[in-house]
Amino acid sequence: CPVVLAPKNSSVAMPPPADIVKVAIEWPGAFPKLMEIDQKKPLSSIIKEVCDGWSLANHDQFALQHADSSNFYITEKNRNEIKNGAILRLTTSPAQNAQQLHERIQSSSMDAKLEALKDLANYSRDVTFAQEFINLDGISLLTQMVESGTERYQKLQKIMKPCFGDMLSFTLTAFVELMDHGIVSWDTFSVAFIKKIASYVNKFASDISILQRSLAILESMVLNSHDLYQKVAQEITIGQLIPHLQGTDQEIQTYTIAVINALFLKAPDDKRQEMANILAQKQLRSIILTHVIRAQRAINNEMAHQLYVLQVLTFNLLEDRMMTKMDPQDQAQRDIIFELRRIAFDAESEPNNSSGSMEKRKSMYTRDYKKLGFINHVNPAMDFTQTPPGMLALDNMLYFAKHHQDAYIRIVLENSSREDKHECPFGRSSIELTKMLCEILKVGELPSETCNDFHPMFFTHDRSFEEFFCICIQLLNKTWKEMRATSEDFNKARKRVMQVVKEQIMRALTTKPSSLDQFKSKLQNLSYTEILKIRQSERMNQEDFQSRPILELKEKIQPEILELIKQQRLNRLVEGTCFRKLNSRRRQDKFWYCRLSPNHKVLHYGDLEESPQGEVPHDSLQDKLPVADIKAIVTGKDCPHMKEKGALKQNKEVLELAFSILYDSSGQLNFIAPDKHEYCVWTDGLNALLGKDMLSDLTRNDLDTLLSMEIKLRLLDLENIQIPDAPPPIPKEPSNYDFVYDCN
Repeated sequence: CPVVLAPKNSSVAMPPPADIVKVAIEWPGAFPKLMEIDQKKPLSSIIKEVCDGWSLANHDQFALQHADSSNFYITEKNRNEIKNGAILRLTTSPAQNAQQLHERIQSSSMDAKLEALKDLANYSRDVTFAQEFINLDGISLLTQMVESGTERYQKLQKIMKPCFGDMLSFTLTAFVELMDHGIVSWDTFSVAFIKKIASYVNKFASDISILQRSLAILESMVLNSHDLYQKVAQEITIGQLIPHLQGTDQEIQTYTIAVINALFLKAPDDKRQEMANILAQKQLRSIILTHVIRAQRAINNEMAHQLYVLQVLTFNLLEDRMMTKMDPQDQAQRDIIFELRRIAFDAESEPNNSSGSMEKRKSMYTRDYKKLGFINHVNPAMDFTQTPPGMLALDNMLYFAKHHQDAYIRIVLENSSREDKHECPFGRSSIELTKMLCEILKVGELPSETCNDFHPMFFTHDRSFEEFFCICIQLLNKTWKEMRATSEDFNKARKRVMQVVKEQIMRALTTKPSSLDQFKSKLQNLSYTEILKIRQSERMNQEDFQSRPILELKEKIQPEILELIKQQRLNRLVEGTCFRKLNSRRRQDKFWYCRLSPNHKVLHYGDLEESPQGEVPHDSLQDKLPVADIKAIVTGKDCPHMKEKGALKQNKEVLELAFSILYDSSGQLNFIAPDKHEYCVWTDGLNALLGKDMLSDLTRNDLDTLLSMEIKLRLLDLENIQIPDAPPPIPKEPSNYDFVYDCN
């Protein structure tokens, strides 16, 4: 076989220039063309060149689009996303397509109209097409079709019910997709349109697709317009929404709770408590507990998020009381303190017609208020002037005294009769505990857009916060005694005891108890002694030797450990992660996946229809970003997508999970990690790719743990012990398992 030598000074297999992209282009009825696209040339010139190749005139009426499931048009803005090996399709231009569909959906033929609406629902996902269709006043046309649709096809509906249902479903889908681009303001819609959408929530309860889209439209209206909130609130009642929670379709249940949350979130402060009372009357909590939380099926992420939002909004009703100072001159508020004293000491009413009895009563009150554990024995109302927790602490104390009277009296009398200075002052402790519980449950903060952290136990009782307090105040009293804290230096003792109590509560909450009784049981297993054992165990695992030889050894082996952590981070990036696409107008289960190539040179990413099970192969991810093109990694509020304003965007939790990759002059790839762990893994991995330090909390923890383990291993007495270079072989499986004993 002859060998052909390249001429001297010539290069072999030169890679194509960066501006040249090799693609395949399809056209119906013709063989696909392979061609090179010069990204420096205008897109119109490339389209003309393609049209000329197939002898097609009027090239300005054509466009290129991706031939994958998205069918998105290629424009000057997004053409840089075309990658080598992409398959494109020559098709009619967005303007031409929008004009044709605008005419087709007005066809007198039901079959033609149905097919046109189906196509419109599909094309409307593309912002380029959406802009053209909206320019033709397409949104108004769809709203007119919805407003007049039921009357126009009332007669046809009886004989063509499936056709009518599909037609309405595609119409609403197209409307939702078009509005989702944020091109048209929600404030432009009429009361007639809102009434029609609200009527579908009742009329089409059996048609899942129509009901789902109607609920999605109502949610978006409420979240995006104050005027529409008021109109929707007049048209839709909680009573109309409740039946949808009692069904078996979790997606419908999710959208229903989302509408309730939206109405709750946007309600004026003076209306929010009124709405909460209506929800209580309609037994929303027990319905959710029965038909959602305790239903015989797993709760998906979106439902978990909506339950979390409802939990946060419910607890936020406490904010007003939490931030209200007690008025020492308000007799009604002072009567609550009198009631606390009466329940605890059961004092008989005394005649008040003599100055002697009045003085005696004042002296008795002062003595009793001291026993109750207030700071100000003369006027305990002054104890509740600090916010938070304000009047909320007094509310909790009264609830405990009335609904758990035996436990209340036992705690008060037990501590007021002690003479060893180890009494736990009930009043001061209740105030501090209420403040801590508000911090744990983040009372007053907006719900996070990504969090799914709801607690089933809070849906098991109408007064769940008060019951939560009642369990925790008994825990505090028990822990105080176990720690033998003293009230002489309350501030010092409070700090130590409260730290332990908070740890006990947080550890119990982490297990997600299904009921308040289960939560109480978890706390019983987390005594002060048990907390000390846990702390000791954790301390031993993170033991840090500070002697000079150990510090020198740590310094020597730290680069090896950091390299190990770096490789682990890069391996995780190679595996990839599924990220949720967030939308300020409407939450949907839309996902995208990103992973690093095995050679660490390219990031592959692309949209997914659903959350994947396991890894997503590289070839199914259409988009690529060379690592060499990355200019910087930014996090938190420095991210471009965090600078946009949204209903729930500007909150602490989302900011803590946000990061962006900046590339080229204005290119960006925006992320919101599913959790803090993934955030640390990705920011570490990306910084490692760019040759920067890994600075996350996860890296610090991993470094401490691995350094400690490595040092302990190196300090083991291994003299005369031969350590094998390879792990021992795995034994063969036995021929049978007759020796296994089933304990069940």
